[in-house]
Amino acid sequence: MQTGYNAKSALMARGLPESTRLGAAMGASPDTFFGLSGVGDLATTCFSPEGRNRSCGEALGRGAKPDEYLKSIPHIVEGVATTKAVMELATRYKVEMPITAAVYAALYEGMDPIEGIGRLMSREMKAERVG
Repeated sequence: MQTGYNAKSALMARGLPESTRLGAAMGASPDTFFGLSGVGDLATTCFSPEGRNRSCGEALGRGAKPDEYLKSIPHIVEGVATTKAVMELATRYKVEMPITAAVYAALYEGMDPIEGIGRLMSREMKAERVG
C-alpha cells in the first residue's frame, strides 16, 4: 500500500501489545514478548524483504487475492493459518486484537486492506503500554 517505515513501525508498535495481551491471557509472561522470539520475530516479519508473511501482505496490499497469491507461490506463508488460529484464541480468551482482526478480514472475508487500515486508524485511542 506504499506505506513507509514510519507506518510499519507504528503498526509494529501497536502489534506488540496486542500479541502480549493474548499471551498474558493464556498464561505467558509478558517479558517473553520482548525477547528474540517476540520483538525479534516481529521486526523480521515487518522489515525483512525476504519474509514470506511480509511478501504476502505486500501482495495483498497491491490488490492480490489471498487464494490466488497462495496458489502462485512455491512455499507456505505460515501467517495465513496462524491468523485464523490467533483469532480463535482471541475469541476464547476474550482478548481484543484489532490488527489481527483486520488481517483476518482481509485474508478470509474479502475486506480491502485499505479499509482495514482505515478501521485501525479510526479506532478510539487507548493505552497500549505493556509492562
